[in-house]
Amino acid sequence: MSANRWDPKARKPPAGFAYLAPVLSALENELRDKVRESNAGKRNTESMWPVQQINWQRSRYVYDMYYTYGKISKKVYDYCIKNKLVDAALIAKWKKPGYERLCSTYVINPSNYKFGTTSICRVPLKDRSPEQMNAMDPTTGCRGCASGEGQPRNIFGNKYGQNLAAVQVAREKRMEQLERKRQREEEDEQSDERDKRYAGGEEGDSETDDDSDDDDYGPAPAAGIWASGNKLQEESERLAEEAGKVDANEEDNDEGDDDDDAQVQPKKKVKAS
Repeated sequence: MSANRWDPKARKPPAGFAYLAPVLSALENELRDKVRESNAGKRNTESMWPVQQINWQRSRYVYDMYYTYGKISKKVYDYCIKNKLVDAALIAKWKKPGYERLCSTYVINPSNYKFGTTSICRVPLKDRSPEQMNAMDPTTGCRGCASGEGQPRNIFGNKYGQNLAAVQVAREKRMEQLERKRQREEEDEQSDERDKRYAGGEEGDSETDDDSDDDDYGPAPAAGIWASGNKLQEESERLAEEAGKVDANEEDNDEGDDDDDAQVQPKKKVKAS
């Protein structure tokens, strides 16, 4: 992937950008393929869904890698913003309360909708009528990006709505677990061989654990960046929810500290009689 798709004189990426490069390259290739696809049988707006959704997923990936998981440095994050590898305007909205899951800045622009309103995807599911429960934004294909509980985890209902940062973190954790398991098994085998040599016994058929845990974690990032298995999707969603709860708790604690500071009043000195 080119460091910058538009500026051939872009600066060399900072250290740590290689961590994001495989996923960003895959998304760039995916976007190119979708643009080249035939639009036969699709509505005009529906043909643009992949463009809007991949833009959201790419921006969300970089945003979460920096703000949620701390996997990249400020230099790498600023580099992606400056070189327009992500949607800076959309990321700016995510930092504001009520817009944490916003699918696109288009859906909150009143001039784009009748009567000066916003898109149906900004209406929480609990406030929709039965006929509107499955409604989607015609421009982005979003099913619901309002904040709060009871909203769809995957706002697009397809692979472009997956949280790729959580998917990658879940894969890395799984690989670490497998590596530790492999090391323990090697240590156990070496220990057994030493015991057998000391005991002078014959080596028999060793029973090993079946490594085919059927974890359904899907292919490695080199083969596919999306979660192809249900277990990986569930694990990534769990990580994303935990990260969201931590952020919410930190905000509540900060507000609580401010209130406590405001309530503390200096005590007046009492003169001894």
